Amino acid sequence: MFFMRLIVNGELFETSKSETLLDLLEELRIGPERVAVEINITIVKKAAYSTFRLKEDDRVEIVNFVGGG
Repeated sequence: MFFMRLIVNGELFETSKSETLLDLLEELRIGPERVAVEINITIVKKAAYSTFRLKEDDRVEIVNFVGGG
């Protein structure tokens, strides 16, 4: 079985399921509509989440949008 190591929000994360950014968000149970994602210091557009391929040792930063008032 193939495992890929990523750094997600500063912590080591190993996955055998996630090939794309959308796969990773689903694995982490994070709704893509409520987050912004940066990979290796580059912001990824939401339209590209399903096609953006992850690579070994990518640094992934996931930022949740929080409403308030």
